[in-house]
Amino acid sequence: MQNWRIKISLFLNYFVFAILLNSSGIAIKQVQNNFLVNSQAAAWIDPCKDLSIAILSFIVASFIVKIGYKRAMLIALGIVSASCFVIPNVPQFIAIKILFVVVGACFALIKMSVYSTIGIITKDSNEHIRFMNFIESFFTVGNFALYFIFSFYIDNTHPESTTWLKSYYLIGGISIIAFLLLLTSTLDESSIQISATNLKPDFFDIFKLMMQPLILSFICCAFFYVLIEQSIQNFLPTFNEKVLQLPSKLSIQMASILAASYALGRFLAGIVLKKIQWFYVLISCLILAAGMVLIAMPLAQNADGRNATTWFNAPIATYIFPLIGLFLAPIYPSINSAILSSLPKAKHGLMSGLIIVFSAIGGSAGSLITGHIFDAFGGKTAFYFSLIPMTILIICLTVFKRLQPKSKLSE
Repeated sequence: MQNWRIKISLFLNYFVFAILLNSSGIAIKQVQNNFLVNSQAAAWIDPCKDLSIAILSFIVASFIVKIGYKRAMLIALGIVSASCFVIPNVPQFIAIKILFVVVGACFALIKMSVYSTIGIITKDSNEHIRFMNFIESFFTVGNFALYFIFSFYIDNTHPESTTWLKSYYLIGGISIIAFLLLLTSTLDESSIQISATNLKPDFFDIFKLMMQPLILSFICCAFFYVLIEQSIQNFLPTFNEKVLQLPSKLSIQMASILAASYALGRFLAGIVLKKIQWFYVLISCLILAAGMVLIAMPLAQNADGRNATTWFNAPIATYIFPLIGLFLAPIYPSINSAILSSLPKAKHGLMSGLIIVFSAIGGSAGSLITGHIFDAFGGKTAFYFSLIPMTILIICLTVFKRLQPKSKLSE
């Protein structure tokens, strides 16, 4: 397989950051027990990572090519490796928020670099969209694994215990392995190298890119998709514990069903999208996702998981709702691939920066809104809320698709 070593490196980088980023949902649940904060205060953990992702992406997107994609990824992996070994020794709410600021900033470098590197190592738009779905599916494999990594350190008998932070020692070790693999991989970046000119024109290219109608419609799609995804993902462990009344460790383990659904959904999407146009697949997926909400929330109404000791005697709603991941999974990588394939490779760094910025803003909005609704109206209402952005996203995707054939993006 051509470029096999760098492709494996990209998979492992995404695996590491899947664990780091998506541990925010577990952190949101755990800090409520450890530091006696409410859902609204705990929800700020997600903006800590998302806003640092957005800010650094906006700053760095204009000159990520000059840094070099491989070098940027190595910097990010080195910083998070060190951070993971520090955090278990500083069990404080503020320290956890700082950790997620660092993780978010480093992921900005990773995601811009990974997305841009895909354009270098793939031959055409079909290979691009398939590889994008496969690498995003590997991201969800990391997301699946994290629930078992963290639940191993959870103490059901002492909810106030901070032993769960020891999980970061293991994650730090994996991050070091990812660093070493990338260090020994080869990436030919000659096709996207530009001369070392003043950064100012490049910086304003971001705004010029944003002003194009196709890009604006895409930004709306990315924003509302991530709002939906993060609102569900970040509060599913809390939903399992507070609404379905599962024990703490089991509530985390069973949230892994969502991650498994995402992984399977993206893997299957890589196959389905070979035969069916992405627009029809995504619209169908959103309609089915809305159906999952309408089926699962009534089942959660009278669920009582207090006596559940294993997966086999948990309430049925614990299994049904996370399957929404099957239908949400193909959306994000597909729209990202669609927009990147419309641009020349030299602009993939800029576009990746925009993707990350507005995805991060959407994620922060989803977490904060859900945290507020969760405290004010309860978990079921918080998840019913997802039907509103799903409807908006269907409209945005329709506009994006109509604009796409007409778009003539500048070289």
